[in-house]
Amino acid sequence: MENRILVLAPFGRDARVITEVLAARQINVHACDDAHALISAIQQESAATIVTEESLSEGLVEALRGMLSRQPPWSDYPFVVLAARQTVRRTDRARSALQELSNLVLIERPVNPDTLASAALSALRARQRQYLTRKHLAELQSSKLSVEQLNDQLETRIAERTADLASANDRLMREILERERIESSLVQNQKMEALGRLTGGIAHDFNNLLHAVNLNLQLIERLKVDEDRVRDYARRAKDAVNRGSRLTGQLLSFARTQSLVPKLHDVNELIRNMAELISISVGAHVKLSLALSPEPAWLIVDAAQMEMALLNLSVNARDAMPHGGVLDMHTVIAPADVDAGPGDPAYPRGSVSVVVRDTGTGIAANLLGKVFDPFFTTKQHAGTGLGLSQVYGFTRQSGGHAAVESEVGAGTTVRLRFPLAPAPQDAAAEAAAAQDAVVPVQAEILVVEDDPGVRRSMVECLQVLGYRVRQAVDGAAGLIELEKARPDLLLVDYLMPRMNGAEVIAKARKMYDELPILLATGYADMKAVERVIGPQLVLAKPFDLDTLGKAVSTELRRKRPA
Repeated sequence: MENRILVLAPFGRDARVITEVLAARQINVHACDDAHALISAIQQESAATIVTEESLSEGLVEALRGMLSRQPPWSDYPFVVLAARQTVRRTDRARSALQELSNLVLIERPVNPDTLASAALSALRARQRQYLTRKHLAELQSSKLSVEQLNDQLETRIAERTADLASANDRLMREILERERIESSLVQNQKMEALGRLTGGIAHDFNNLLHAVNLNLQLIERLKVDEDRVRDYARRAKDAVNRGSRLTGQLLSFARTQSLVPKLHDVNELIRNMAELISISVGAHVKLSLALSPEPAWLIVDAAQMEMALLNLSVNARDAMPHGGVLDMHTVIAPADVDAGPGDPAYPRGSVSVVVRDTGTGIAANLLGKVFDPFFTTKQHAGTGLGLSQVYGFTRQSGGHAAVESEVGAGTTVRLRFPLAPAPQDAAAEAAAAQDAVVPVQAEILVVEDDPGVRRSMVECLQVLGYRVRQAVDGAAGLIELEKARPDLLLVDYLMPRMNGAEVIAKARKMYDELPILLATGYADMKAVERVIGPQLVLAKPFDLDTLGKAVSTELRRKRPA
């Protein structure tokens, strides 16, 4: 369309002659019937226009003038005007019309066909040069826009980089101090990790010792001794064993080698049992105040993690009260229809809130949203920033919600809210049901234990309970005993040389698929054990005679041979 030449010659045969001359020379030509058709065709794109002088009416000239005034800077639309014969005098109107068409070639008639074709081709080439100029201008404009965008981006990047450099200069000294603090913390963490490995390594032997002492003390209690002093000595020694057992459990929790399983607990009882430890941890300058709910507050939580969370909160409160103060710890049981706070879930059965409040220095408002973030701490050159992170993670994993409220100079309150759990069944009813259950008479139990003292104590305890007992000094000997005869129950230690308890159990299951099995352990990778035998079959050392008897009786009833 842009290479098309338009023709307006409404009188006589001029239009047909011009069209034939140009078409014969392969020029794209279109004849217009009138001025309106010409204006419309020009607006649809064309390269040039050939008009006869007598067709330049006032209306056509006015329309062309408006069109030419609106053309872009690169455009100078060409016209070829076929003038009237020289014998005809040109009027003032005609001269004015010709002046309006700035880019024109005037050819007087009669015109030679070659001359007409040459003028048309010249106009066409001139228009094509304008198109090339348009293209160059468009490319220049595009390049200009690209350069402007690049300049804007460059200025933005320079501004951002300048701001980054300024910020980096401000952070430099802080980063140096932070690096020194992190290096010191790393050394401390490495020490704690080594201590954890050492703790886990000695826990098994320590629990075995406690286990042997505990069982022998219980055997002493069952002897018919006339002197009350002997029974009193045994009772006090057993209390010491229980304290040592709790200490071992805390060490194993610190070493993170226990498999922690949520169970039903009265959180009030957990707090009472921890009161002495918390008091020692916060020091004499901090007063511990307990306000626990009058009724039991039942939760399904992991006791070790709950105790760790309360201890973390207590230590944080202590650090916030360097000159002393009051640490208030209380529990609240709320019914289901009590409105929860913002972001606090609703619990259909009700909720239990464990609230820890101190009278310390408090936390700034702009830092409250970060206190549960890992490694965030407000302590200068102290702390790992993991205490409250452990509290938050444990609470959320237990289906609860953690929130903190604080004001500088007015202390801090941390509220842990958990779903209320249903109360356990009556213990007396369970005991009666256990007594009514039928236990196999003279059941035979195979004990596999590598520690001679522990093995002897377990054998004597089982014999006191009325069972026949065989024993093996390790896993290999135990498998030999299993091949000799099938016992009614297998009681096996976990950590033994050459073959651990889980491996013994796996081989025993292949020999006797329905064989009742109990595993006794003072330290183990419990996840590996549970993959083999399940968590309900584990006896954690040290255990007492009643616990041993109940576990054996329960397992014999649950998997009694046909």
